[in-house]
Amino acid sequence: MNPYSKAAVVCGEDREQLILEHLPQVRLIARRIHERLPESVSLDDLISTGIVGLISAIDRFDPNQNVKLKTYAEYKIRGAILDSLRGLDWAPRQQRRRSKQIELAIAGLEQELQRAPTEEEIAAAMGVELEEYHEWLVEIRGLNIGSLEGSPGEEGRDLLRFVSDKEADWPSRVLERSELRKILSQAISRMPYIERTVIGLYYHEELTLREISRVVNLHESRVSQLKTQAILRLRTFLRKKWPTERGI
Repeated sequence: MNPYSKAAVVCGEDREQLILEHLPQVRLIARRIHERLPESVSLDDLISTGIVGLISAIDRFDPNQNVKLKTYAEYKIRGAILDSLRGLDWAPRQQRRRSKQIELAIAGLEQELQRAPTEEEIAAAMGVELEEYHEWLVEIRGLNIGSLEGSPGEEGRDLLRFVSDKEADWPSRVLERSELRKILSQAISRMPYIERTVIGLYYHEELTLREISRVVNLHESRVSQLKTQAILRLRTFLRKKWPTERGI
């Protein structure tokens, strides 16, 4: 019997086995989210919430939708954890202002220079030293908790994940995803090489920041800065190219 069939999913023993098999996935997702949050947020709480999302995925999984259980489970696990965090507001207003300042600086410089600005240029445009700018990137990393979902407090969607369901198979949705992938590809191609590398290793290869730091031979804190900066570049570019009513 296929262990991912509807009958297996609702069967008690098979259901428990599936939960156990996918617990490492919960821990991985929870750790990746937790590393962008203040220490006051409990990793165990995130894992517990993720397990609830996993159980929901297993109970609702329909193999007829042509999506793997692992993919659907990731969607539900991340969603459960992010939903639990949206009710919290750990970021001071100053951090939100700084995030917006960086995005505006990037947008202004891209328009002026017709290319992706360097870190030095971004810092100079905001009137701060490069070292202070790097500190800002560390401070605001938690604001990107929803990846490219949009700024905290705004309704949006995760632009780096698309999970098939009936609505997602509509021609309009398929076209929308195709257009968005092209825009994301264009935005990423404009980034400095090191930022493209960090984003690729983090989202495509699913490495942790610590693992990436070993690959690129940089300190983990520097990798975190580069990832935050890359996300801000993407959000700045997407705001210009992707209509606001679609979630950015």
